[in-house]
Amino acid sequence: MKSGANASVIQPPIKQAAGFDSELRLLISLCSCCREPFESGTFRRNRSRHVAHPHQTIMSHTQSRTEIINVRGLSYCVRHWGSPDAPTVFFLHGWMDSSPTFQFVVDALKQSWHIIAPDWRGYGASQWLARPYWFHDYYADLDCLLEHYSGDKPVRIVGHSMGANIASMYAGVRPERVAQLAMLDFLGMKLEADIDTPAAMAKWINAIREQPTTRIYADHAALARRLMLANPRLDIKKAAFLSRVVSRMRPDGQIEMACDPWHRIPSPIPYRIEDSKATWRKIKAPVLMLVADKGYVYDRLGNDPDEYRDRIGSFTNVQVVTITDAGHNVQHDQPEQVASALEAFLHRD
Repeated sequence: MKSGANASVIQPPIKQAAGFDSELRLLISLCSCCREPFESGTFRRNRSRHVAHPHQTIMSHTQSRTEIINVRGLSYCVRHWGSPDAPTVFFLHGWMDSSPTFQFVVDALKQSWHIIAPDWRGYGASQWLARPYWFHDYYADLDCLLEHYSGDKPVRIVGHSMGANIASMYAGVRPERVAQLAMLDFLGMKLEADIDTPAAMAKWINAIREQPTTRIYADHAALARRLMLANPRLDIKKAAFLSRVVSRMRPDGQIEMACDPWHRIPSPIPYRIEDSKATWRKIKAPVLMLVADKGYVYDRLGNDPDEYRDRIGSFTNVQVVTITDAGHNVQHDQPEQVASALEAFLHRD
């Protein structure tokens, strides 16, 4: 999930049918119970209730609960769905997103699972650094999270976008720790025609001279309209829900995405696909690749079938499933397809 980098207050100029704004605001008001304050060291239930209304039926959602734990000296917010006695699956969100992004997939699951979904450092209710981030910290954070919740037992991991990137690299470096891996619409970054390491370093140095900014929205309805503009497949009910749970309110009462703007600073180290492929070859776990038919994988590799086959071939044991009529955020666009594919793939022992 993404939002722009303009610091001005946003009121997206979207033309909608008469009554759209009132409908949207009603949905958001009825979803307000989805966003509760976090309490350090305790579980906090998010009670998403089914509310009857003469003009609207609000989506009912599987309850989640959150806790704050210490991960390498940082406060990490970790979301849980399902019974702790059920088989455990770790869900890892992507760039400029947070753990509630998986709510619709959780709702679509038919079997009982214990879903554990952290907010990465600098996202959601986890601690924000307010300074540049180092990508490799995510691997160490994941290692600590898995040890905390699973000990030495190999785990099932589902990752979307950046979450799939982190999980797949970790699975190659720590193959004994991952039992199964599902990757949602990620197969490496786009190839750069000319990698210029000195230029990347210079760009990073210049970027950190100033405080990065993020888009600010007048209210949750403005954010919901922006989410629907960015993703035309997102219906009004989902947009209303997401506008509450993946955002935070500023001291002035305005709304921003719950993502530290320092994540927008470009990396000083260029991405090299050969490093990723070398690591993927070391993965021992079976891999499920869910590819959106209108997502980033096809956008980046659709015109380069040889590169696509080469990347897929870097995995020893992989199955590819296409998610139809979906953009990059498959967890929003087609949660039922995603849930069905995951449950067909994940074992329960």
